[in-house]
Amino acid sequence: MSGHLAPPRSDQVHRPQRWLLRGGRPASRWLIRRRYDVRVHHAERFPRSGPVVVTANHIGIIDGPLMAIFAPRPVHALTKIEMFDGRLGRFLKLTGQIPLDRYRTDPAAVRTALRVLREGDAVGVFPEGTRGNGELDSFRRGAAYLALVTGAPVVPLTFIGSREPGGHTDSLPPKGARIDIVVGQPIPVDAVPWPRRSSTVAALTDDLHQRMLAGLKDALAETGRSLPGPLPPGDSA
Repeated sequence: MSGHLAPPRSDQVHRPQRWLLRGGRPASRWLIRRRYDVRVHHAERFPRSGPVVVTANHIGIIDGPLMAIFAPRPVHALTKIEMFDGRLGRFLKLTGQIPLDRYRTDPAAVRTALRVLREGDAVGVFPEGTRGNGELDSFRRGAAYLALVTGAPVVPLTFIGSREPGGHTDSLPPKGARIDIVVGQPIPVDAVPWPRRSSTVAALTDDLHQRMLAGLKDALAETGRSLPGPLPPGDSA
């Protein structure tokens, strides 16, 4: 528990549920693969133990579930708070996903993510902040901050095929579509004690951005595929 007392403290937030996230992954993979040809490349690159900050480009509505279910280890993904309504919201909570307010500083989401990492598990972040062309044109600082606080390595994922060209923000690929998930090389990060300078977070963010752009290029070349392009005009996530 002592690790939770370091600033920002994470001892006063609840740990996300994990029993369904862990126990339900094999059945979920089987069900999804009945509809889609999901291929995970270089799973061996993913650390077998310890905290991990998982980062990924974001092109389709199913990227979050794919990350949680097909990453080599269970992932508690930061997920926009708008999705935590009704039955879907209850399901997301049962599967250990973390609600995030994208439009203001969200201390509860940050502390919950830190609790997961400090207990040796994986947190997922989409640095673009929203679904789009997946080309990492924007890159927010959350992943860098979580890594600097905990010393967790950053493991990039590249999603390809989870949205068809011309598909809208909530569209699903057609049945039988191939979805590639390429695991990148882990990026080691040294923990930086409090107080952490904004310039330090910014520098790591820039480094992660460049490394992910390079990994994205490599993933596209390896799979021989391309990204779906922008969302249709007027469409937003």
